[in-house]
Amino acid sequence: MAANWAERISAFSRSQSRFLCGTTAEDFLGELLHELRDDRASFAVKVLLLSPLCDHPSLLCPSDVVGEETALELMSVLDQCPPKSVQFRCQLLVALTTVLVCTSCVGIRSRASRDFLDLLLQMVQDTGDLRGDDGLRSTRATACDCLRELEACSPGLLAQRLELLGGLRQRETSRLHQAYAGLHTLVLRNAVYRLAQDTGASGEHLKALLEGNTWVAELDSGRMNDGDCSDALSSLTLGPMGTVPTLQTGPDCKELRSVLSSLLEESYLLTPLCQAALLHRLTEVVSMVPGVPPAVFRAQLLRLLGTSEVCLLHATLLLKCAFTDSLFSAEDEAFVLQRLVVLSQHPLLSAAEKLFYIDCLLHFPENRPIGCGADGDEALPVLLTPRLASALAPTVFDDGATGLARLNLLSLVYQEEVEGGEGEESRGLAYLYQHLSSLLRIVANGGGRELVVTSFRAAFLFLFYFCHVGRYCRSLTEELCQLYLRHGHLAPHVINLADRVQEKLPESNWAVGFLRALQGVITNAPPTCLTSRYLGFHLKTLARVAEEGEITQHRTIHFLSAVIAAPTLSLCTSGAWRLGNGLLAVCRRLLVHPTLDSLFIPLADVLLHLTRCYGDTDIQDHARLYYTLLTTLSREKLAGVLAAEGGRRVKKRSLSCIVGESEGLTSALTIHRTEKLIIGLTEVRSKPDDGTRDDGVGEMKQTFPAEAHAALEEYRAQFDDPGFASQVAITYRLTHIDDDPRFDQLFSICLHFSLTDDHYEELADVSVPRLLRRGAAPEVTLRLKPRQPQPTTLDASAIFTAEDGLTWFTVLPQVHVAFRQAFAPLPAPRAWGRGGGPVLFEGLWGEISGEDQADCATSLFCSQLKEGALSALVDEHLLPFLISERSKEDEFRVLFFLPPRAHVLLRIRPGEPAQFHIATDDWRLLGHLNSYLLTITSSQGDAPL
Repeated sequence: MAANWAERISAFSRSQSRFLCGTTAEDFLGELLHELRDDRASFAVKVLLLSPLCDHPSLLCPSDVVGEETALELMSVLDQCPPKSVQFRCQLLVALTTVLVCTSCVGIRSRASRDFLDLLLQMVQDTGDLRGDDGLRSTRATACDCLRELEACSPGLLAQRLELLGGLRQRETSRLHQAYAGLHTLVLRNAVYRLAQDTGASGEHLKALLEGNTWVAELDSGRMNDGDCSDALSSLTLGPMGTVPTLQTGPDCKELRSVLSSLLEESYLLTPLCQAALLHRLTEVVSMVPGVPPAVFRAQLLRLLGTSEVCLLHATLLLKCAFTDSLFSAEDEAFVLQRLVVLSQHPLLSAAEKLFYIDCLLHFPENRPIGCGADGDEALPVLLTPRLASALAPTVFDDGATGLARLNLLSLVYQEEVEGGEGEESRGLAYLYQHLSSLLRIVANGGGRELVVTSFRAAFLFLFYFCHVGRYCRSLTEELCQLYLRHGHLAPHVINLADRVQEKLPESNWAVGFLRALQGVITNAPPTCLTSRYLGFHLKTLARVAEEGEITQHRTIHFLSAVIAAPTLSLCTSGAWRLGNGLLAVCRRLLVHPTLDSLFIPLADVLLHLTRCYGDTDIQDHARLYYTLLTTLSREKLAGVLAAEGGRRVKKRSLSCIVGESEGLTSALTIHRTEKLIIGLTEVRSKPDDGTRDDGVGEMKQTFPAEAHAALEEYRAQFDDPGFASQVAITYRLTHIDDDPRFDQLFSICLHFSLTDDHYEELADVSVPRLLRRGAAPEVTLRLKPRQPQPTTLDASAIFTAEDGLTWFTVLPQVHVAFRQAFAPLPAPRAWGRGGGPVLFEGLWGEISGEDQADCATSLFCSQLKEGALSALVDEHLLPFLISERSKEDEFRVLFFLPPRAHVLLRIRPGEPAQFHIATDDWRLLGHLNSYLLTITSSQGDAPL
């Protein structure tokens, strides 16, 4: 049973929707709770059973009512769980917390949540583990974590327990002190926040909360729970750019100061992450209570300024952002800045840590800030001088991310120099350009892909900050053009650089000048550079150049003329499809260029040459189309036909289009979807035979074992073949269900079936040659291979070709496979004939009735059927499966075989009432069999008992 649960839980975890197709969430939840209450199940299995509740509580408990009932059941299991089962008890606490939180039971303060809260508080106060009981300590730690989760999801829940939690924290001397400190800090922060939200709250209310006065309960149920708690869940925006609710307490707030001092004095005992979380929460508390001066953190500042922990340094910066010069002096600020610069280049730190410190420099919270960087903009602190920042100069030995981050930082530093009047004489700017040139030279000498990407990103950053410095921009254009000429495969990077600069710097004309320079480099390149390997990249670049109306295209059209006529390339005779499309892409853009009038004759010559001489038919056809458009349409109409909708690179292309020039074939190549149901499947019900089935032995002597045990062994030996009797064949008729005349004649129909559960193996697609509205409806046979012989539903769809030649996709009505359709006649050995059936029936009945069979079951179904109605029922529904002689009406014996290996046996005896004695070797079939018997007996006119 443990293995079965492991498989079921694994199946549920893999796909909840697929798992719940075979059952319901309510039934599955009931099974889980029943097994959890079972004393025979091991605690390892019970821990496994809790995982669905921990991972998917909202799915199993869709409402607060179900969540409440489930929580009460789990609490009763917890009461009966022995203390020594520590792992199960801890996991049970986690499951309870998850269910109560996700079903909103905590938010509405349900009875189960209140009881569970009291239980957790009792656990955290139980200090019996001081005598060395590690199990109780683990349970206390889990209870503390559960309380913190409840408080985090429902702020203010534990506000009236502040005094109790503070006392527990102070008395705790074990490693659990950290958990108590984190819980106490969170509850304090939420309580102060809720009071600060209330305009009528004052210092007396805060004092009462800290001292645990009895009237706090009234405060908690009234003021503390009003309003939405979602704001309290998120971190406050501290500092000058943020708005923080404040609680006016006056200058005398010694109770809160005492609590804060106690927490800060003990903070060094915590792990760095817990210290950072504690400092963050206490920073929020002090920000909300003006009566507490930020100097309360001063004693911890020296330790924090010298920390090497990333999380603690981040907490220090949060303190600085919140309190600026109220806590940090000018010397402190300079020290923190210098420390960030040192850490940003420390050789023992990882790249991720260095990037974090560089980001801190770009968002440094200054004492007298112009802005706090809360809007995400990068800004340099005033104290970060070029001399100090020079230590972060990028080098070619930096990894890509670090080098780009340093370049971005130094660009901001030297941008102020350039704008301050130094301009092109800035030494810092000269160094940055020299660094960029070094990267490009490494790429030119065979740098890897990462270096290529880094170099072009560095070029974009340089242009983003210094595009107005003409000398360096011109020099960069020349270097990029020479790099492209040597390495034409960099065309996508070059085009992307031009696109991004044009997008981010629309006022700059550098991108247009760069593309013009690329045009000159390509068209004036020596013949040795115009190899077939790089020609495709050159055409792609020229197509991008042709999109700029400011650039004249005479050099481009002369280049195309030379290329298609060059004997060394043999472009037309080779008939390369990709190169042909590259040529057409340039021509297409030239057709919509503003200077088309001056390009008319040479462009027409190029298109005509492609039409006559190119070695690919598709390219010839497209060239002929463009030539026809060029020579017959006006410029305005030509632009309307070919111009991309909404500008460059906006037009969407379907996957069915082969290339950009094939939009005319879209309708023929696209699979269209019908708006409504067109065709459907109806079951072909075969008439029951008369009981004289041909067993394939003819007049041969029927040989079968006379003993039931031997008959069973011979019968079961057949199943050693994995494919034996494993399929159920169901025949349907494919018919029209809509009168749309477009679909009167359908051809090449491909039917696809999708499972909605895992009871059957995947079905293969079924092909139907044709379906004519005035012709005979074709029959379709589905061969189902059951894993479990149970009812199922199949989703069906079809792809077909209509009379107009278009391909269509349509959805069919769902195909419902009933329980009766899984019935198959007994697959007895052929040599037995009909004589072996009764012997096998007796053997199976005796085996199923035995007490040692795990999945076997017997049952009884009764119905008020008269003797004549019972005979009619057998003739109409059960005759193909009848084992006994039809003439013996004192007892009918029926045997259903359900692939792959299940059996259902019936002994039907007439009487008052008629009795259906049932035996099966799969008890899971009883429910479906009962529904089937109800259906067939009610069809005879008499209701079952």
